[in-house]
Amino acid sequence: MTRTLIRPAQPADAATIIALVTALAEYENEPLSSVKITPADVLRDGFGPERRFEALIAELDGKPVGFALFFHNYSTWEGRAGIYVEDLFVLKEARGHGLGRQLITAIAAMADARGCKRIDLNVLDWNPTRDFYHRLGIAHMKEWLPYRMTQPAIAALAAQADAAWFPQPR
Repeated sequence: MTRTLIRPAQPADAATIIALVTALAEYENEPLSSVKITPADVLRDGFGPERRFEALIAELDGKPVGFALFFHNYSTWEGRAGIYVEDLFVLKEARGHGLGRQLITAIAAMADARGCKRIDLNVLDWNPTRDFYHRLGIAHMKEWLPYRMTQPAIAALAAQADAAWFPQPR
């Protein structure tokens, strides 16, 4: 009998999280050089004093085969926190056991228990999991367009900030 388990990530899972992020990059046809996260990053930002994210690990017969990485965001209109799912991924060989559904339902249970009003995520337009999300009631918001700024554009824009407003570099 196949055994599935969803559990909170632990510091000992840092290398597993990186391996799964790398597998996700491969799935999304991204060059592996795009994955820059290190075990130190995972430990600092996932388990340090100023946690930036939380993660769940999906196991199949005791082996980690998937994960979800998420963090709180905030809705000014709702006046409440929400959860943003940065990554939700299950290895190809482990699909079909309901692990993706278990991961997202665990996040929904956390969001509900925490009083969150929204769960947000992005899905690539070609990704067949879009149908999976639609079946769960996660709607594609056609009226919102994603925008992103990355380095070095961030540094260039930051250089224009009034020194009195933010005098110290972070």
